[in-house]
Amino acid sequence: MAIPASLANQLSIPVIGSPLFIISGPDLVLAQCKAGVIGSFPSLNARPIEQLEEWLMQLNTELAAARKANPAAKIAPYAVNLIVHKSNNRLDEDLALCVKYKAPIVITSLGARPDVNDAIHSYGGIVMHDIINIVFAHKALEKGADGLIAVCTGAGGHAGVLSPFALISEIREFFDGPLALSGAISNGGQVLAAQALGADFAYIGSAFIPTHEARAVEGYKDMIVASAAKDIIYSSLFTGVHGNYLAPSIAKAGMDPNNLPDGDKATMSFQSGEGSKAKAWKDVWGAGQGVGGVKARMGAGEYVAQLKREYEAAKAKLSVGTVVA
Repeated sequence: MAIPASLANQLSIPVIGSPLFIISGPDLVLAQCKAGVIGSFPSLNARPIEQLEEWLMQLNTELAAARKANPAAKIAPYAVNLIVHKSNNRLDEDLALCVKYKAPIVITSLGARPDVNDAIHSYGGIVMHDIINIVFAHKALEKGADGLIAVCTGAGGHAGVLSPFALISEIREFFDGPLALSGAISNGGQVLAAQALGADFAYIGSAFIPTHEARAVEGYKDMIVASAAKDIIYSSLFTGVHGNYLAPSIAKAGMDPNNLPDGDKATMSFQSGEGSKAKAWKDVWGAGQGVGGVKARMGAGEYVAQLKREYEAAKAKLSVGTVVA
């Protein structure tokens, strides 16, 4: 397995909770980490920047206290997502805080820079980079990323179009380091399937949106639970980059989800989330095709416990063996 032993020993199940724009905050990240999965948040969720320092201090302090109080517990590290794109005018400041507080894992998106990776490596941090194809995978590794997150078809937010069968197998031809798989994963059996494909981690986002600790509005949480794969629309309108969104939220914002124009990549802004009159992710809500597997609202720890039960049941089922004539 490509997961560093020091990291694997802190996990109760090989899952990373993906960074959810606007939605992920300290409450959700702490609940995820204390349940034994890597919790993450976009640095831009902390506004103003002074709040980011407060969040990093809180995460370091509370997770250290939890480990001291429960030395035998599986308490995972956290990750900070940095948008490495020219529209992010806070990148350098956010990076400096990640270095100051030694964020254990940094997830980089929408651009790869050696100086960012070097800064994280200076204190022993790990860099995972989002990619949607092989070209971007090679570029990320050449610029110093330690691991990759393969964002495949069906993932929430800015998603790729490649099948995980294709992308994971091609990555494994040249890379044996840490690899996470993103795309329509919402139950424990799918976590095991991600490993069977060759990934080390399942990368789960949409299923954490309805959890009690998530900062999503009530209507968003309810819409996730009520939706299925048929309700997901792939569009570039809202940020200039193709992503998956909930069709009912598009209709609620006054647009026809089945007749959307293309977005303008030149106007995309990940600083504000504004790429159209309706704001992603405030008015138009992102989600992946795995929403059909999300049946109820619950605490993040309760959801992770459910994932673990499903994961162990799937492993037990496979161990029995099936003979096909």
